[in-house]
Amino acid sequence: MHSRPIDRWAFALSDERDAWAKGFDDRTWRAVTVPHDWSAGLDFSPEGSSGTGYLPGGIGWYRAHVPLSELDLAPDSHVRLVFDGVYKNSDVWVNGYHLGGRPSGHTGFSFDLTEILSYAPDDDLVVAVRVDRAEISDARWYNGSGITRAVRVEVHGAVRVDEHGTAFATLHADAAEATVRIDQVIASGLDTAVTIGVRHELRSQTTEAVHVLETQTVVPAGGAAETTVTAAIVQPELWSDDDPQLYRLTTTLRWNADGIERTAAHTEIVGIRTARFDADRGFLVNEEPRTLRGVCLHEDAGCFGVAVPADVWLRRLLTLKDAGCNAIRMAHNPHAPELYALCDALGFYVIDEAFDEWENPKNKWWQGHNVYPPRHEGPATHFPLWHERDLGDMVAAHRHHPSIIAWSIGNEIDYPNDPYASPLFAEMTGNNDAAKPAEERRYDPNRPDIRRLSTIARRLAEIVRDADPTRPVTLAAAFPELSARTGLLDEVDLIGYNYKEQLYAADHARFPQTPLIGSENGHGYAEWRAVADNDFIAGQFLWTGIDYLGEAHGWPVHGSGAGLLTLAGFAKPGWHLRRSWWSDAPTAHLVARLYAGRGVAANFWSHPVAHVLPTDPGLVEVLAFAGGGTPRLSRGDDLLPLFFDEAGGFHAGLVEAGADPLVLEVVAADGTIVARDELRPPGAPVRLEVAVWTAPALAVERCRAAGIDVAGDGGVRQLECVLRDAHGAVATGETAVTVEVDGVELLGLENGDLADVTPYSDASRRTFQGRLAVFARGGGPGSVRLSAEGLAAVTVRAWA
Repeated sequence: MHSRPIDRWAFALSDERDAWAKGFDDRTWRAVTVPHDWSAGLDFSPEGSSGTGYLPGGIGWYRAHVPLSELDLAPDSHVRLVFDGVYKNSDVWVNGYHLGGRPSGHTGFSFDLTEILSYAPDDDLVVAVRVDRAEISDARWYNGSGITRAVRVEVHGAVRVDEHGTAFATLHADAAEATVRIDQVIASGLDTAVTIGVRHELRSQTTEAVHVLETQTVVPAGGAAETTVTAAIVQPELWSDDDPQLYRLTTTLRWNADGIERTAAHTEIVGIRTARFDADRGFLVNEEPRTLRGVCLHEDAGCFGVAVPADVWLRRLLTLKDAGCNAIRMAHNPHAPELYALCDALGFYVIDEAFDEWENPKNKWWQGHNVYPPRHEGPATHFPLWHERDLGDMVAAHRHHPSIIAWSIGNEIDYPNDPYASPLFAEMTGNNDAAKPAEERRYDPNRPDIRRLSTIARRLAEIVRDADPTRPVTLAAAFPELSARTGLLDEVDLIGYNYKEQLYAADHARFPQTPLIGSENGHGYAEWRAVADNDFIAGQFLWTGIDYLGEAHGWPVHGSGAGLLTLAGFAKPGWHLRRSWWSDAPTAHLVARLYAGRGVAANFWSHPVAHVLPTDPGLVEVLAFAGGGTPRLSRGDDLLPLFFDEAGGFHAGLVEAGADPLVLEVVAADGTIVARDELRPPGAPVRLEVAVWTAPALAVERCRAAGIDVAGDGGVRQLECVLRDAHGAVATGETAVTVEVDGVELLGLENGDLADVTPYSDASRRTFQGRLAVFARGGGPGSVRLSAEGLAAVTVRAWA
C-alpha cells in the first residue's frame, strides 16, 4: 500500500452550487492547506455563539486536483479516498460523481474510487467537498469549520488488509513472556477465490528484535475472510506510561494470480501491554497498579482552531507530562489520528469518547454560559441514523492503539433535565445548576423519560463489545445518584463520576464489584486526595488540561480558562501546583497577591494569583508550591514562616510588601537544594526574549517510531516570546509584538488571553502576562522578525 496526501486545495466560503462538477473553474478561489479550519481565520463577533467561541460558521467548498500519474496505479489497484474528519455535514464528489458524505465532523470516512478511476477522461482527478457549518450553536464548545483533518488517496493491491481490519490484543504479559493475538480481515478484488499466505513480522522499535507469526486463509471472489494468530513473545518490551515501547506490525500477504506470485504489505504501530480496572485495586497496567493522573482535552489550539499540527500537540503534551500527567480523556468526541499516535509514543493512557449527546439535544448556550434561553442545534439530529456506524468506526479505527484503555459511550448523558427527566425527584439538581431558573430544575413529565437512556446505553455497549471485547465500556455520569437507580450504570463495565467525589466511598460499598473512576474532576486538593487516599479509585481526569475555545461566559471572553495551560501552551499557576502533587520531580514555584483578610491561602481557585510581588504597600499573601523536599522561604538572610494549607495542598505565609525578592528553595533530605524560585516586584520590559521550542531528542525519536513526523525540515516552529525586565524576570506592562516573515509561512499568534478578540489572521498581537507564542512553518534559510515598540527587534534565522 502507498498513499498520497491531498493537502493543497482551492477554497471558497460561499455556497457555489455548481462546484461539484469536474469542469468547474476554481482558479479564482483561495489556496489553502488542509487540515484547514476556516472559522479560526475569521473575526470574532458578539453576534456569534458564546458556546462555540464567538466565531462564525457558514457553508464552504473545497476543490483539489490530483494528477492520476502521481498515484502509481497498477491494473488491479484498489483505490480509496480517505478523510480523517470534516466538520461537518460534508458531501463529496469525485470527477462529478456524488459519493456521499458524513454528518459527523469527528469520525473518519472513506470512499472506494476503483471503478470511478476507470472512467477518468484525463489525468486530472478532481475532488470537491461541500461543508455545511451553518449552525453556529451546534455544540457546547468550539469544533471549527472545514476539512479540519488530513485527506489522502490510498492505493492498495487487489488483495489487501481491509480498512481498519487489524485488531491487536495482549492476552497476557510479564517480563518473561507475553501472549498476543492478531485478528485481521483480508479483502480481495479478484474474480476467483484465492489462497492467501499471511506473514506477520512484529518488530521492536528499540532493539529491532523480530517475531514472525504465519497463517493462511482462503478469500472468496470479491469477498473477505478473517484470520487469527495467537503467539508467545519471549522477553517482550512492554508498553506503559513510563516506558512506552512500541512494535511495528508488518503483514505481508502472498498469493498466486495467473501463475505469478504477488505480494502486498500493510503496517500498524502496536504495543504489548495488559490493562485492566479492578474494583478494589484501581487501574493496573501489566498487572502493576497505576494511578491515572489525567486531564480532559478538547481538540482546538487557539489560533489553529481545530486544525492542529502534530508539533503543536507535542509541545502541549510534553508540558502536561512534565507536570506528572499520564492520561488523557478525549472530550467529548473522537480526535484526530495524530493525537492518538502521540499518546502511544509519549505514554499517555487514553479514554476514547464517542458522544456528548444521544438522540435528544442538550442546551447550547449562545448568549453566555447558562444564560437562558438556550438553543438546541447539534449532533442529536443525526444520532438515530448514524450512531451505530460512527461508534463502530471509532472503535475499529483506534483499537490497535496501546494507549487506549477504555471506550466511553457518552458524556453527561444523564444531566438532570438536560434534556431527560425523572419523577424520582421533585426538583432535580446537578453539578452546574447555580444559574438555572427554578422551572428548569423541577420534574417535567413532558420531557423525555430518563429510563430511555438505559436502552440506548445497552445498544451502544453491544456495538463496542462486538468491535473490541478487550477493553471496558464506560460513560461519564453527571448524576450517578439517579443513574444508579434507573439501571443506566448497569450497562457499563467502568463507572465514570463527573464531580461526584463525595459518592466514592458509599458507592464502593454498595457496588463492591464495580470499578470506579473520576472521569471529570475539579482542580482542588480534596478532589486529588479522594484518589490518592483510596486504592479503589482508578484516578482522576481534570477539567481541563488546556484552556479551550468556546463554553464562554460572555463577550468578549471567547473560551474557558479551566486549563493547566493557556491556549498558547504556557503553564499557569495551577500547573505548578499540580506538578507538586503529581510528579516526583523537585518543584518550586511562588505566587502572591495582596492580603485582604480573607484568611491565609483562602479561595485560591476563585481569586487570581501572579508570579510577581504586588507593588502596593501592605501584607502580601504568598503561596509556595513545592515538591521533592522541604520548602524554605527567605528574604535576604531572613527565613520566613510557612505553614501547609490542608485545604489548598500548598505551603503559605504572610509577608510585608517590599522591593527585596522572596526566594523559595526546596531542600532534599541530604541538605541539597533541588529546586529554587524567586519572586520580586515586576519591572518594565527592557528586552524581548525569543526561544525556538525544541522537542527532546527521545520524544522526537519515539514519535517518528509511532509514524508521526515531528520536528522535521519544513515543519512547524514554535517561538516562545517573553518580555523581560532588568532582573531577567517576566516584565509587567503588555506590549504589542509585530511579526514579519521571510521565506516561511506565518501560521498564527496566540497569547492565551481569552478576552483578546484580535483576529487570528493579524500579524500583530499583544503579550499576555508577558508572553506570546508565534507559530510558523517552512524550511531552509527563512527567518522570522519580531518587533515591539521601545525594544530591540529579534530575528530568528536558524530555521532549517
